Amino acid sequence: MTGMAAITRQWLMAALLCLLPIASVAQNYSYGQLRDSLEQATSLLKKFPDNVDLRLKKASWNIFLEQWDYAQREYDHILERDPDNVAALYFRAYTHERQHHYKLARKDYEDMLRIVPGDFNGQLGLALLCQKDMHYSEAMTIINHLVEQYPSSAVAYAARGGMEAERQMFDLAEYDFTEAIRLDPTNNDYLINRADIRIRKGDKKHAREDLDEAVRRGIAKPSLAELYGRCR
Repeated sequence: MTGMAAITRQWLMAALLCLLPIASVAQNYSYGQLRDSLEQATSLLKKFPDNVDLRLKKASWNIFLEQWDYAQREYDHILERDPDNVAALYFRAYTHERQHHYKLARKDYEDMLRIVPGDFNGQLGLALLCQKDMHYSEAMTIINHLVEQYPSSAVAYAARGGMEAERQMFDLAEYDFTEAIRLDPTNNDYLINRADIRIRKGDKKHAREDLDEAVRRGIAKPSLAELYGRCR
């Protein structure tokens, strides 16, 4: 995956990961520290095997270490005893998706939305899954409904913009990222995504303006070299 799709997917996955119980801590950890924390959680689980919060934390460490199967097993354990645990359903869907188990991921998202109808994260996850599984019409139906439900959500607009850009619907994508920027003016990822879309449209002048603004905000110019190169 390259270009716009890669940029969009990166920040969307980051947004999903931020929902994990220990995300704010884990983002500042080194690989070794993550391993140590996982070992501590594993050791504690031997003493308290029925502690749901502890299993959710251990699964979080597994996810940050990209141990999808181990994380899934923790969520399996929780859901065998509590089938309506929304957090476990949501993140098991995520681990299924990372393992390309799309049907299983869909079922978990749908079960979650049965328990909490209209949930933002559940709908977003299902929309992105449908897009990834090439169920494009369903993906757009879900994301359009999400934007209607949450018109003040920059994430909803940006997610739809990313999906539109992947399908080369660049005018619509530019509009949605512009709305996302209006709702969350300090988000540099939205600005960079819009620059990429404008380049693809041939609007290099405004794309460069977006990139220059990102640099003014503190983004290192060398990190945008590929995009600047495409503005020539």
